[in-house]
Amino acid sequence: MDPTRGEREVEATIARWQRETKITAIKLFPGYRPFYPHDPRLAPVYEFAHHRGVPVMIHEGDTMERDALVKFARPIEVDEVAVRYPDVRFVLCHFGNPWMEEAAELVYKNENVYADTSGLLATPTAHYFDRMVERCRRRLLNAIVTVGSPDRILYGSDWPLESIATAVGLVDGLDLPREDRDAILGGNARRLFGLPAPPTATAPS
Repeated sequence: MDPTRGEREVEATIARWQRETKITAIKLFPGYRPFYPHDPRLAPVYEFAHHRGVPVMIHEGDTMERDALVKFARPIEVDEVAVRYPDVRFVLCHFGNPWMEEAAELVYKNENVYADTSGLLATPTAHYFDRMVERCRRRLLNAIVTVGSPDRILYGSDWPLESIATAVGLVDGLDLPREDRDAILGGNARRLFGLPAPPTATAPS
């Protein structure tokens, strides 16, 4: 959803959504587009999310485009709509990187705000990659400690920009109990998005 396309485009998009029977989430790209999450033009989007019970995922932090403006993508800009729409669940994508502590504060403060771990690492061939992983794990763990619980932290990869193996390894290497890492790696997302439980393995006959 891009509110900079104008009110009519927003209305037309929501009209298309209303005809859809299966919508898992809505995605916004502030930073890549020049709007804040609290832009008044997004009010109909949040109302739709409320009535349909779908989360709103919001790009946060750094962008891959040099002409994008990251000032629109700071986690603190989500606080206003999180307070205004307490029944809408918001996901801070990329954990707000580089503002991970700021994102953690929003998750801690607002029970309807989540954060995901997508796109936090470069390719393993990148210079200083091992140090990058170590630093990212430390920052991610500090952020989770700030939140005080892993219950609203979601695994993400940003594939194909980041490999699944790299993204899973980042979370699986956190100094957290196994059940907390399992929650981040899938359990929390199943609850948030209403996904079915994974199939249980059956012993061979």
